[in-house]
Amino acid sequence: MNKSTAKLSAKIKEKNYITPKGLLKLQEELHQLARGERPEVTKTVAWAASNGDRSENADYIYGKKRLREIDRRVRFLTHRIDLAVIVDPTTLTSDKVQFGASVLIADEEGVSRSVSIVGVDEIDTNKGFISWRSPIGSSLIGKEVGDTIEVRTPKGIITFEILEIIYREIN
Repeated sequence: MNKSTAKLSAKIKEKNYITPKGLLKLQEELHQLARGERPEVTKTVAWAASNGDRSENADYIYGKKRLREIDRRVRFLTHRIDLAVIVDPTTLTSDKVQFGASVLIADEEGVSRSVSIVGVDEIDTNKGFISWRSPIGSSLIGKEVGDTIEVRTPKGIITFEILEIIYREIN
């Protein structure tokens, strides 16, 4: 096994840390695609195929393309769900930042914001959900209230101070 194959193999088997709500969203999307959208698209493709010449049949061509997209997404979701390691933040108690923590941080100018450390499939920066693998998320892991972290950004290095750590349900 060469280096790139070994690296890919390790990445494929990497655990997918996720909150219960994040896992539920993946499962709902998988169910909607596999049990809802795919059967409907399959019906459309079958109908379009029965109309004769498939080479210029837009319903058939688009339907086949959409089926490939759905199947690709279903495989991806199934893989992510299979690798899921569920971490429920409501069951955690720690003075240190761990996966699932909601952390109040302040930058050098005193501007504060709350971020929640979530899995890579749950990222939503508008809600303050950041990945545990992101520069800020990985810098926060293991830190305590009062600690400072430095994060390299395109604008340069930004320093944040940890003001509060809470373990609660992440919405």
